Amino acid sequence: MNAKALQRFAPWLLLAAVLVLWQVGVTVFKVPDFVFPSPWQIAQEFTAYTGPLMRAAWSTFWVTMVGFGLAIAVGVLLGFLIGSSRVAYSAVYPLMVGFNAVPKAAIVPILVVWFGIGIGPGILTAFLISFFPIMVNVATGLATLEPELEDVLRVLGAKRWDVLVKVGLPRSMPYFYGSLKVAITLAFVGTVLAEMTAGDSGIGNLIQTAGSQQRMPLAFAGLVLISVMAMAMYELFSYVEKHTTAWAHRGSQGV
Repeated sequence: MNAKALQRFAPWLLLAAVLVLWQVGVTVFKVPDFVFPSPWQIAQEFTAYTGPLMRAAWSTFWVTMVGFGLAIAVGVLLGFLIGSSRVAYSAVYPLMVGFNAVPKAAIVPILVVWFGIGIGPGILTAFLISFFPIMVNVATGLATLEPELEDVLRVLGAKRWDVLVKVGLPRSMPYFYGSLKVAITLAFVGTVLAEMTAGDSGIGNLIQTAGSQQRMPLAFAGLVLISVMAMAMYELFSYVEKHTTAWAHRGSQGV
């Protein structure tokens, strides 16, 4: 197997090794399934509860996507406003940092009081936990535009708006896609957190219910589904990034 093929299959080989060690360890030490289930026991739960797991996964997925879509819209808008103005950057950025430092788990009970039990807290928690990386990266991409380049463009007749839209935003795209790959995983975390606290459906609610009944294989099956959905979205954004900003990654695809 050449180096390129090894690099492609390395994650799957590592996953297989981890699963084998996990199964062997649980079997050898006879760990009860209500403490730490084996991969085989988790797979059996997938077979036995495929319908409920898929319904819960779909509920979590679309709630996450709604919150994540809001995060993209607000994050890009705020990032553009902050990154395009030094005054706005100085005024707004510290406040956003302070807001991001607030534990989102502490906000969920407040959202429950405002919006009740259901999908509302899930959407808002996914939004609140994922918009900050998008905003920061878009603002950074614009704010790091070289002053010399901007001066040259202004001398050539470009207006401030032209510089931002035609040069600044394209330069920010690698930052933007990088933020999406981070933010989508955070969005799933936010949704599951809200579902475990205030949800009546979704993977978080399923995990909470299974945990209270000491059905750890089913709870782990929910965790696996969350991981699969998050990784799938991460790979999707990686694919889009690779095919839209290849100019920013030339020479960086080596072994």
